[in-house]
Amino acid sequence: MPEALHPPVHAVRDAVARALAEDLTPLGDLTAVLVPAGATTTATFGARAAGVLAGTRCAAEAFAQVDPSITVTWSLDDGDTVEAGSVIGTVVGPLASVLTAERTALNFLGHLSGVATATRRFVDAAAGGARVWDTRKTTPGLRSLEKAAVRAGGGANHRGNLSDWVLVKDNHLSALGVSGAVAAARDRWPGRTVHIECDTVAQAVEAIEAGADALLLDNMALDDLRACVAVAASSPRRPLLEASGGITLESIGAVASTGVDMISVGAITNSAPVLDIGLDIGPAIDQVPEG
Repeated sequence: MPEALHPPVHAVRDAVARALAEDLTPLGDLTAVLVPAGATTTATFGARAAGVLAGTRCAAEAFAQVDPSITVTWSLDDGDTVEAGSVIGTVVGPLASVLTAERTALNFLGHLSGVATATRRFVDAAAGGARVWDTRKTTPGLRSLEKAAVRAGGGANHRGNLSDWVLVKDNHLSALGVSGAVAAARDRWPGRTVHIECDTVAQAVEAIEAGADALLLDNMALDDLRACVAVAASSPRRPLLEASGGITLESIGAVASTGVDMISVGAITNSAPVLDIGLDIGPAIDQVPEG
């Protein structure tokens, strides 16, 4: 199961390479070259606050791309809960290389752990009444990493991009209409999930009767959500029901209690605060060549 909480390796390598290029172009780390060439160190990742860990593969990749001789050993894995003061892992290698990769590694680790931590808070607040879903409100270029962090926090992934399935939103409906949108999607993309945004119970009824696979119930009152759940339950083919729009930690419990299946929360990716994680560098050790 832990492997499923990590992002794809190609996404990790690409994101880290871009981040390092941003830091090291054109002349490299001007300060690190001042460090004695033989100096090595043992550094420790430590949590400064409680949360949920994510981004270990990105942090390790940052060190590996800077200097393959650096060894990173993790005490905890993505999805694990950390407390303030927890030791997350250790880094052993040439001091100059460790210092060069430090900030890039911490940027990924802190940001992605922040996403996982925010997700876990919403999952806990939903209290098992519905699953927490992410959105496409992600940092450009980091979507697969942030969606992995959502999984690490106990949430589920909505579509990854516009090619995953057909999601007909209100602006599309202005030109297509609910029934027309379902029919057009079935004709153009047979076999694809058809997901319809509904602002009213009447739209939800029309979408269900048209055969939509999933309904996005946007900014609906609790009573309207319950009405949509009841209509869906009486349908021969119940669609997946998603509640969305302005969901907060204070409101998600009540929304989850209506009987919807999923609750999408953009805040878990686009507004998650960084989890404070530091790298404590040990004293430098000068290696004396043998012989």
